[in-house]
Amino acid sequence: MATGHTDPQRRQRILAATLDHIAAEGVAGVSHRKIAARADVPLGSMTYHFTGIDDLLREAFTGFADHIVRVFEEHLDAAGDTEQARRAAVDLIHAIAEGPQRDLVLAQELYTLAARRPEYRELTGTWMRRSRDLLQRHFDADTARQLDALIEGLALHQALDTTPHDRDLTIEAVRRITTA
Repeated sequence: MATGHTDPQRRQRILAATLDHIAAEGVAGVSHRKIAARADVPLGSMTYHFTGIDDLLREAFTGFADHIVRVFEEHLDAAGDTEQARRAAVDLIHAIAEGPQRDLVLAQELYTLAARRPEYRELTGTWMRRSRDLLQRHFDADTARQLDALIEGLALHQALDTTPHDRDLTIEAVRRITTA
């Protein structure tokens, strides 16, 4: 393990360890001691890099939200017309649902935290605005808002349902929301 100023990745390791810990044990289990151990850094590094647990959580979840927005971008950026954007939305739903379970858990942990603690709603609000902005490149604002909710809802249902729906249902749902 690198120490002191020779460890330029320490802050990023702490943030990654925080998300790993949340995915494994939930937000309620986060402590400086547990994260420092998971990141393999001295306990003092926690207060050196972050003013407290809330600062650590906000920064870790901001990085996670950035990751999910990049997933949206990867799917939606190549769409040249409305039909391609519909197909991209369908692919996005299934990519999220079939992607890492860790991402689903982290999203739900963030939503739960935001539901309980209003100061985290700004973070989720920013994430939703960014997702809708990407969708608005292809659809009007109201449709983008509805489609954003559909993407998250169908992805969650697809991932957690004991009898997940098939792709045809996703295609039909996206078509219904995006057809004027």
